[in-house]
Amino acid sequence: MTVIESFKMAIDAITANKMRSFLTMLGIIIGIAAVIAILAIGNGATTRITGTFNDLGATTISLSVSNKAGNDAQLTAADLQAIKQADTRVTAISPNYTLAGFAATNNQDEQAIVFGGTPDLQYTNTVMDSTITAGRYFTQAEYDDAAPVAVISVDGAAQLFPNQHSAVGQMITLRSRTTSISVRIIGETQSTVSKYQGAVRRSSFPVYVAIPYATMKLLSINAGGITDVTMKVRSRNDITSVSQSTVRLLETRHDVVGQHLYTARNYLAALDQVDSVLGLFVNFIAAVAAIALIVGGIGVMNIMLVSVTERTREIGTRKALGATTRDILIQFLLEAVILSLIGGLIGLTLGIVLAEVVAGWLGITAHITWQAVILVLLFASAVGVFFGLYPARKAAKLNPIEALRYE
Repeated sequence: MTVIESFKMAIDAITANKMRSFLTMLGIIIGIAAVIAILAIGNGATTRITGTFNDLGATTISLSVSNKAGNDAQLTAADLQAIKQADTRVTAISPNYTLAGFAATNNQDEQAIVFGGTPDLQYTNTVMDSTITAGRYFTQAEYDDAAPVAVISVDGAAQLFPNQHSAVGQMITLRSRTTSISVRIIGETQSTVSKYQGAVRRSSFPVYVAIPYATMKLLSINAGGITDVTMKVRSRNDITSVSQSTVRLLETRHDVVGQHLYTARNYLAALDQVDSVLGLFVNFIAAVAAIALIVGGIGVMNIMLVSVTERTREIGTRKALGATTRDILIQFLLEAVILSLIGGLIGLTLGIVLAEVVAGWLGITAHITWQAVILVLLFASAVGVFFGLYPARKAAKLNPIEALRYE
């Protein structure tokens, strides 16, 4: 008997008991659907989180000055210029000074986060997007002159000027604990945080404002020498070497070689750790869901044993007519594999649909890979072979004379 004939007989046996076959496949369907949905949603969430992490600083270096450093070791505008000129891989560099205060107009008074830096703050600020939606960013001349100008987030502009299309040209008062200054809004930028706020109301976020670092000194008495700097590099691959060369350059410029007063940190290790933890979590949940596949496999074995018992006389007749032990083994083994594969395909389709629905509800994109699909289908086939082998061997080893006598 050929494999094709065995395949046709296996299909006939499955379709002859449609409901029983479906119930047999149900465990496989549920297991496959659960594994596919969890992997797709988990991979989508991982991609979203790591993508967000990348947006917020995967090519960012944080440079800080030790508290032990004297005034001579603190950074200056000339140091920042020297760093940028010495290494073309540095695309932007700016002081990283943040102040929590208030932004007010004649009618509104809102909590505000004020950032002070050079014009490169447009690219190093991880909270305010670099794309200007209205107006412009402040210039080097305005930075040098401590000009009373500011760039504000679009969300913040809407909070302070709810009835106006744009806040460019408007005056606001920035207030700290000790003093206040009036600045003119010259540009608006999208808030990076607002991209991921989901269902949180816009008014729940503070107003984000960027001003020249020299202007920040008028608002905060603590904004003296530069002790914290944020740098942007072209690629993640440049981070380590740029960090090391920058520290050496500063130690040489300030004649403090070997004193370890400057520290360059990056987020690569944290990003890798987050990715690793998320991967382990997703794989663990998928492994738990795969238990349903084991249960489904036991169901396949159980039904196949029942089928062997019901078809004992049929097996005896076929053996009496010349069917070999191998023919019987292949036929019943094919039945188990086909049941598992059909259940796997149904579960795969159900899992993809479920993943898309849940991912849409969570606001992420389900990520389904061909590797996962192939792996799941191979696993379903393996379940059919593993749990169908014993019933198939039992059927193949039946004595034809005893089988014909079976009632």
